[in-house]
Amino acid sequence: MNVTSAEFAKGIIGTDSILDEKYPQVAFVGRSNAGKSSVINSLVMRKDLVKSSSMPGKTKEINFFLINKKFYFVDLPGYGFARMGAKGAEKIRKLILWYLGSGEARARLAVLIVDSTVKPMSYDKEMADILRAEKIPFVIVANKIDCLNQTERAHNIKSIEAALGGAVVLYSARTHHGREELLEIIVKSVK
Repeated sequence: MNVTSAEFAKGIIGTDSILDEKYPQVAFVGRSNAGKSSVINSLVMRKDLVKSSSMPGKTKEINFFLINKKFYFVDLPGYGFARMGAKGAEKIRKLILWYLGSGEARARLAVLIVDSTVKPMSYDKEMADILRAEKIPFVIVANKIDCLNQTERAHNIKSIEAALGGAVVLYSARTHHGREELLEIIVKSVK
């Protein structure tokens, strides 16, 4: 698939008319600093569509990006950011759970992005379990594989597969490794 257009549509923090639109939604979810923004930017081949930050926890609302005027990429806030404080982290958690479980939003696919350089955390397992419970099909994307040697990569991918229970797309937002494979999965989900 060629991405011919990608534009920011809207950021929401609850019920909104954008949820009633006919466009299919592909939700991007992951722990803070796993590289959600970078993966989306890599998919659309732009550096600045989604604002990324070296400071985790930047995204605090659900951001919709219209892709090829046919479907939305939905960037959910990152979960598990400790420095946000318990109150802030719980607010983000509730927002994510509302999007995934309220029935108002209808994600055709969730892209669960994990950082391949660290072992999966309990937050990642909880998110995979939530997606299964809500019956939202999802793909696990192990980002930052360019930061690992082959031995580390093989070891970490095995632990991601074991912890999260599924096949993993190896990805590098920097080199675009895995881009075509992930785009193919996304296109099948929005047809």
